[in-house]
Amino acid sequence: MKWLIALVPFAVAAPSVPLPPQEVGTAPPAGSVIIKGVSYGGTGCPQGTVASQFSQDKTTVTLIFDSYIASIGPSTAVTEQRKNCQLNVHLTYPGGFQYSVLSADYRGYAAIQKGVTGTLKSTYYFSGQTDQSSTEYSFVGPVTGDYLKHDQADSTSVVWSPCGTEGLLNINSQVRLAATNASATGLLTTDSTDLKFTQVVYVQWQACKA
Repeated sequence: MKWLIALVPFAVAAPSVPLPPQEVGTAPPAGSVIIKGVSYGGTGCPQGTVASQFSQDKTTVTLIFDSYIASIGPSTAVTEQRKNCQLNVHLTYPGGFQYSVLSADYRGYAAIQKGVTGTLKSTYYFSGQTDQSSTEYSFVGPVTGDYLKHDQADSTSVVWSPCGTEGLLNINSQVRLAATNASATGLLTTDSTDLKFTQVVYVQWQACKA
């Protein structure tokens, strides 16, 4: 099972997503935004289970996850009911700009019986900042099949990175299952049927205030 993430550190917001009522400026010049590195950790992404590929210009990184599955059932350990992954994306960008998360796309697979509820949650925040934003989706059984969730929370647009030349974007995601019927089973994974889960994180830019 694999989870593929493409992080795009420039303004590529869909036209249907409104910009917040702030002084939003143009994006930094092309080629001036670079992903310096990505670190990870968590029960859904233990060390050694993630492969990464950077684009030649260092503006996109693809992470392939091998262990991001939550499951529940009579013979399943409680520790398998919730999995999480903490991503830390280190970006370099021009001084005088700051950015915020605008939206994200999640693809995966759910096989949940009646009596089981699955939850997909993501929390976004920047190192050095107290503000954070979370989005949450629920799957109420019976549910079977692929899912596509477009994370379009307005609240993410008010959490801005520090003004400066570097910033650390943190994304903490989790999948978890809960059951009201002790015999029911469920599976919630970040893999789609083609064994790839794609999360594209869109960010928007604004000029720093003087």
